[in-house]
Parts: sequence; C-alpha cells; structure tokens
Amino acid sequence: MENKTKSLITLAFALGLNATAYAGTETAAAASSDSNPGNWCEWLKNKPGLLHNDKENPWLQSFQIEGRFQYQLGSVDGSDANGNDFSETHEEYRRFRLGVKIDFLQYFSAKIVANLVNDARNESVVGDLDWGYDSIDEALLSIDIRKAFGAGPLDSLKLNYGRHKFVVGQETRASSTKLLTIERSAIANKVYGSYRPVGMSLDGAIDKWTFSGALYSSTTDGANNEEFSGWQDDVVYYASAGYQVRDELRLGADLVYNHADAISEDSVIGYRWATSINAEYNLESWGIIGDFIYGNNGGADMTSTANRRSDFWGVIVMPYYWIVEDKLQLVGQYQYGGADEAAGIRVNSRYGRAAGTGAAPDAYVNGGHGDQHHSFYTGLNYYLCGHNAKFQAGIEYQTMDTPIGDFDTLTYLIGFRTFF
Repeated sequence: MENKTKSLITLAFALGLNATAYAGTETAAAASSDSNPGNWCEWLKNKPGLLHNDKENPWLQSFQIEGRFQYQLGSVDGSDANGNDFSETHEEYRRFRLGVKIDFLQYFSAKIVANLVNDARNESVVGDLDWGYDSIDEALLSIDIRKAFGAGPLDSLKLNYGRHKFVVGQETRASSTKLLTIERSAIANKVYGSYRPVGMSLDGAIDKWTFSGALYSSTTDGANNEEFSGWQDDVVYYASAGYQVRDELRLGADLVYNHADAISEDSVIGYRWATSINAEYNLESWGIIGDFIYGNNGGADMTSTANRRSDFWGVIVMPYYWIVEDKLQLVGQYQYGGADEAAGIRVNSRYGRAAGTGAAPDAYVNGGHGDQHHSFYTGLNYYLCGHNAKFQAGIEYQTMDTPIGDFDTLTYLIGFRTFF
C-alpha cells in the first residue's frame, strides 16, 4: 500500500506540474529538433554515438553506437473475473538496449542491437531483475540495390537479411522511443507480439509510395536455442504498402500470413494471418492515428485450446494535441478488440494481465483472455529534449469479457524514455 501511495502521489505531481507549468499555444505536430533547452540536449540530438562519418572512404563510411533506456511505474486497481477487488503496484526497467550500425563498402550496411536487461518481476511466473546480455533484438545485413545496380524508376530499393523487427499496424511502425502512449494497445500487441523473425525483406519507394515484402522463417529459434533460426520448418509471408496522400495524411496497409502449423511445427508468430488498414492525419498542433485490424488465430492445427481459435478484430483511434509547442502533449486512445471464440484475444501484460503477480496473488483474470475488450487511455508527454528524453504519464481503464466473467482495471502509469 505504501508503494502504491507513493506511485499515485508521484503521478499526481507529474500531471499537475506539467498541466500548470504551461499555457496552451499553437505547436508543431512532432517534438521539434529545433528545441534546445541546453547544450546537453543539442549533444543528445546530434548523434553522439556517431564515431566515424566519411562518405568518401571506400571501406568504412560510418560507425555509430546507439542506445535506449526506458523505466516505468504502474499502479493497478481492479475487479477480477470472480468479482473480487485487487490492487497492485509494479516497477519495471522496460528496455535497455545498445547497438551498432555501420555503413561499409559503399553499398552495404549492418545493424545489431542487444537487450541488456530482463525484468521478469511482473510476469505470470514471477522472475528476477537481471542486468547484462539477455538477447539479440535486431541483427540485419543490408545492401542498397539502387545504389549498387540501379533500380529504374524506384527512388530507393534495399535488400535485408537477418533478425527483423516485425511490423503490422501504425502503432508498431513507431519505434518504442517515439510511442505517444506508454504501452501499445492490446490489439496492436496481439498482431505485433514483439516478434523478431529471421528472414529476408525488400524495402522500396517510388514517388509517394513505400512498400515492403518479406519471407520469414517460422522457426522460433535455432537448433541450440540461438536467436538466429534456420529454415527447417515453414515460412511466414509479409507485405506492406504506404501512400503519402499529402504532407499531413498517410495511408497504409499490412498483411501477414503464417503458413506454419504450430501443433506440428515451430511457429514464431502465434496466429494464422492478420491484416491492418491504417492512417495518420498530422497537422501542426494536433493529429490522429487510426487502425483497423482483422485476423484469424487458426484452427486445431494452430492451438489445442478450442476457445482461442477463429477470427479476431480490433479498432484503434488515437488523437493527440500539442498544449505547448515541442514541450507538452496531450494524448488519448480508444481501443476495441473482439473475437469469435470466448478467449480469442488478450489484454496486455502491463499491467492488467499481471494481476496475481504482486500484492494480490489470488486475483483471477483468466490469463487475460476473453472475447470483448475495451480500453480508454489519456496521458501527458513532457519532452525534455524531443523524443530523445521525455517523461510520460497516463491513466488507462480497460474491461474484458472472459468465459468466467468480466474483469476491469484502472492503471496509473509513469515512464521515462531516452535514447541516442
């Protein structure tokens, strides 16, 4: 209770301070790189990890170190599927990553990023906080085909192989360093899943169009549980396209089809197929992101649990408004998710699904599974140095229908994000 009280006081202080310290003004639609509250901010924005940059060097054109650190607190009040009230607090080192990016031999680039913290204190099987190497996040080798061989009318064309970040929907297209909400929505996380499949992708652009296609291995890991899987099982097909209608409006569509049968084969992706039709409308002082997601969990060949099969769908609407130019931003989000079967969708692990891992060990939420989910989020983002250093505070209410009964949670969140 003491930790919960401290979290709530901190949240109230942060919200009150941010709301009263600034009056509303007309603003730009993103944290501007022109904002400079001090030399440290200018240093942070100007790629301090770029240790070598010489485009004329025939061997090594650039060498850059990058990193991100994210920390957050959550306090949850809820009523579980049995009608019992519960209350918990959670502390988490959300991400700590370091990576290296290099451009070499004029046409090639490579990127490798490692996760350096594993905070399992809020998981269903409660673990420990471990610092040090945990896993590879991304590892890609790329060739600029247009630069090396030409690509006709295309403005860009790049071929990549390795461990990819997987993208379906507008929310997942944004890096975790630039998220407007502290966590992505549950339906976006269902199709995204933080998957890091190994495979080959092709990215290109022509005029106002961007496109991407990929072929991924469905195998979850290599023969000895290493991060780079082989191709001994089946494949996952991926396609994406975007169109910049005008400066303030972008439309996009994504499709993923998983050809693997999880019962008899490995499957890095936990559903049969999914689609997203998304858009972002971005003016100087406000904007809105929208996403419609539809997919299929698969049948008996994908999961032995009957009530987690069949179709699922969801809608995300996320408006944002700049209260103070480059400094204080108001964000809202409504998300709806539904499914044919009684447990076809799932709430986020942070922190509604974490019920029972903290001070309320008897809270029951059916593992977060259900068939109707609504969530409402409102928050403030305070930019110390654009997205390179910011505080976020938010409140989320959610309710989920489960086969046992409904559960609902009210979650208070505070986070700090920084990267270089």
